[in-house]
Amino acid sequence: MFEGFTLERREIDGVAVNFRMGGEGPPVLMLHGYPQTHAMWHKIAPMMAEHYTLVMPDLRGYGDSGKPPTDADHAPYSKRAMAGDLAGLMADLGFDKYAVIGHDRGGRVAHRLTADYQDRVVKLTVLDIAPTEHMYRMTDMEFATGYYHWFFLIQPADVPERMIGADPEFYMKKKMGQWKGKDALFADEALAEYVRCFSMPETIHASCEDYRASVGVDLDHDRADMAAGRKLTCPVMALWGAKGLVGRKFDVLAAWRERAEDVSGEAIDCGHFLAEELPDDTFARVRAFLGDGPW
Repeated sequence: MFEGFTLERREIDGVAVNFRMGGEGPPVLMLHGYPQTHAMWHKIAPMMAEHYTLVMPDLRGYGDSGKPPTDADHAPYSKRAMAGDLAGLMADLGFDKYAVIGHDRGGRVAHRLTADYQDRVVKLTVLDIAPTEHMYRMTDMEFATGYYHWFFLIQPADVPERMIGADPEFYMKKKMGQWKGKDALFADEALAEYVRCFSMPETIHASCEDYRASVGVDLDHDRADMAAGRKLTCPVMALWGAKGLVGRKFDVLAAWRERAEDVSGEAIDCGHFLAEELPDDTFARVRAFLGDGPW
């Protein structure tokens, strides 16, 4: 995977950020979701790299990036803290303006990054999510059943950590299998990387902290933006899987229009993992949205 890309590691404000980088053109930051790593981009990255300089990190707490100690408010795993790592990384690489693509948890980090650094993010693409606050506010039994992990992972430490830790590979494969839209979805090399990283006890704990932050400090940040009438000003494209739960349960474009001024997007014929299920279709829509730059 990732032939022609470099694998690098930098310290950003005391937190190690592991990332792949390659390609040529305007910079694009690509953020993975739960319970994956930057390896999720392996099918789409070669196509993207023909047009853009790609930066694909492991989020704080995931993959081979740092997993700092938490606190009672789970603030070290807030989307604001995670976004700060990435804003610092892009600045360290010399990029003052860039587009951002985020899938799943990476989309939530991308949302916060765009909100907090509106002068830097020129375009935002989110894959198979609606805004966090909206999804919690609109939760019903069907959503809570399908996305049970949202409510399991927020339980006090170390209840979910010990239960997942008893067989992390089984849990991860079962959870991801419930979201995918077709068989033989994950490349063996990518799946092995997901298993390797998610089997680390510190990753299991950090990922739980990510979700715990989402029902506390992250909602505080989101509600403060909403109360102040702050919206994303850059163009936003939302793509989601037509066979997934997000599109069935939420009016995705309407939800994003609550939080952003310029929103477009559509469903594509797959499940949750757009970039791995339909990489060509996903790339075509992203390419049309991003254009050629410069930015």
